[in-house]
Amino acid sequence: MAAERYDLDKFSRKLKKYLDDDRFHHSQGVRYTAAAMAMAHGLPHHRAETAGLLHDAAKNIPDKKKIQLCEKTGIPVTPIERKNPYLLHAKLGAWLASEKYHVKDEEILSAISWHTTGTAGMTPLEQIIFIADYIEPARNKAANLPEIRRMAFLDLDECCYMILRDTIAYLDAKCEKNGRPREEQVDEHTQMAFNYYKGLHLERLSAHA
Repeated sequence: MAAERYDLDKFSRKLKKYLDDDRFHHSQGVRYTAAAMAMAHGLPHHRAETAGLLHDAAKNIPDKKKIQLCEKTGIPVTPIERKNPYLLHAKLGAWLASEKYHVKDEEILSAISWHTTGTAGMTPLEQIIFIADYIEPARNKAANLPEIRRMAFLDLDECCYMILRDTIAYLDAKCEKNGRPREEQVDEHTQMAFNYYKGLHLERLSAHA
C-alpha cells in the first residue's frame, strides 16, 4: 500500500504561525534537502519532505513549557533533557506531528524524534532527517560542511559518522570550556550513535586495508 501523501502546503501555512521566521525557513530548507537526499538514495521523497518540514514543529515552545507538555502527555524526560530542555523539541515535535498534523506514519514520527541526538542503527529515513537538519543550505557554522554535504548524497552511514564525530568533539570542547560534567551535556543516544557509526566506519577501513 502506498504511503499517505500529506498536504505539505497546508502544513506549511499552519507551521508558519508557530515558528519564528528563521526557524520556518530552516524547516523549509530541511524539507527540500531531505527530499533531494531521498531521491538520491532511492527513497520516497514525500515521506522525507514531511518529516523534514515538521521536524522542528516544537522548537519555539519555551523550555519550561516543553517540560510541562512532556509531563502532561506522558513523554518521558531524562535527567539530561531536564538540564538541556531544548532537546525535548524532537520528542514534542513527533507528538505535534501526530496529534496536530495527524501524521500517523511511525517512521516519519521516529525520524522527527531522533533528528537532534541521533541513535544507533537509524533507518535510512531517520538518517536523512538527522543529516538534512545539519546540512541544509542556511547552515554555515559547523566544521567540515562541504565534505559532509558531499557525503550526504553518497553514503548515509559514513555521513552520520562524520556528523557525530564532529558533534561529539564540539560537545566535549564545550564541556571543558564550561566546566560542566560530560554526562550533563552529551546525550546517551548521541554517544551510542557515535559508537555505532564509528564501528561501521572502522569496519569499512579494515575491509579496504
